[in-house]
Formats: sequence, structure tokens, C-alpha cells
Amino acid sequence: MYYLKGAAAGGICCSITHGALCPVDVVKTRVQLDPVKYNQGLIGGFRQIIAEEGAMALTTGLGATAFGYFIQGWFKFGGVEVVKINMVEYLGPEKAWENKTGIYLAAAAAAEFVADIFLCPLEAVRIRSVSDPEYCDGLADGLAKMAKQEGIMGFYAGLPPILCKQIPYTMAKFSVQGAAAESIYNSMNTSPDQVSKGTGIAVSLASGVIAGVASAVISHPADTLLSKVNKAGAGGDGPMMSRLANIAREIGFW
Repeated sequence: MYYLKGAAAGGICCSITHGALCPVDVVKTRVQLDPVKYNQGLIGGFRQIIAEEGAMALTTGLGATAFGYFIQGWFKFGGVEVVKINMVEYLGPEKAWENKTGIYLAAAAAAEFVADIFLCPLEAVRIRSVSDPEYCDGLADGLAKMAKQEGIMGFYAGLPPILCKQIPYTMAKFSVQGAAAESIYNSMNTSPDQVSKGTGIAVSLASGVIAGVASAVISHPADTLLSKVNKAGAGGDGPMMSRLANIAREIGFW
């Protein structure tokens, strides 16, 4: 039951937060895909999209985002708890405490890898619908159209960059949040079980913000590749890795 609660809480929270930020994600994806046209920053991007396509264009891909990140959050947060607790039981409390950062990193990487297998098809449909608003009439239509036109590999063209984006992101998020929370409690000369519920929530929020910034910086280059490779025709024809290499050269990765 504990694992189920963790998975459900992770799924619900990821779905709500990513869904709420869908307009920001639309602008970000447009900037990544067409930096020449969308070159006015975040606020300018909002204004430009609303002026050209209407406010509802900012909700493009909302269904894929909310559903995709519910599934991703389910496997990520549930998986982290499964791996983390089993590693602690295997190592024993003392050795586990000595290697807590390694446990955070290993649990995060393993859980995120599984989560990304389920997220990748939905993220592919989201990016395609944002890059081409006429592509589909919602998540179900997008999934059916992509399967018919490109087959199963169309859903997983972005798997290498999504793994390169999400696994470091999640590893940084859990490890940095743990370290930040520990530092905050040490600066207060206290521990989580000695503070009020409100203080505990405040420390969690503060350490979460710190971890979120660190994770976003680490994962941004792969996020750009992910957006590019899921745009129709990006990187030319050929195998997935060849397309990714072409895109990387085009945008100046090397």
C-alpha cells in the first residue's frame, strides 16, 4: 500500500504541475523548434502565439502532457521508493546511510528509465502537435495517426534524448533535494522529526526549488534535442542516431 500511495501521489502531482505549465511548455517548444521566428523571450512568445493563433493554442498538447506525466510520475516516484527501500534493506541501515547519495542516484536512474519507456510515445505526440497544430485533434487521434504513418519507431525516435534529459534530471532532483534539505535542517540545528508540519513543508518546498533549478540546467541540452527530433523531417532520413547527430551539428552541439 505504501508503494501504491507513493506512485499515485507522484502521478497526480506530476500531471497537475506539468499540465498547469503546458502554456510555458508550448512557448519553450516553439522557441526550440523555430528560434528565428520565436525570438522575443517567454512573454513575447506568449503574445506572439496568442496574436497569431488565439489563446487556446497555448493548451496544445495538454492531454498528452497531463496523461503522459501522470504515467511518468507514477513509475518515477513509485519506482524510486521500491528501489530505495530494497537497497536499504539489502545494505543495512548503517551502510545505507553512508551511501545515501549513491542510493538516491541509483534509485532515481532506475525508476526514470522505466518511466521514460511509457512517457516517450506521449511526449512524441505532444511535440508533434505543438510543432504542427494541424497534425491531430487530440491525444487519441495523434497516437493513431503516428502509429499509422511511422509505426512503433515513430513513438520512440526521441527515446535517446528523453533518457539523456530525464535520467540526469531525476537523479539531480532527488539527490540535490535530499542534500539541500539536509543542509537546511543542519543550519537550523534540528532534524525533520523535531520540527512542526508547516516547517517540514517549507523545507521540502525550498529544497525542491533548489533541486528543480539544478535539474533544469542539467537536462536542458537534451530537452532541445528531444524537441527537434520529434519534429517531422528533422535530421533528415536514416537511423535514429544518425538523425540525432545531424540535429546536434545543426544547432551547434559540436
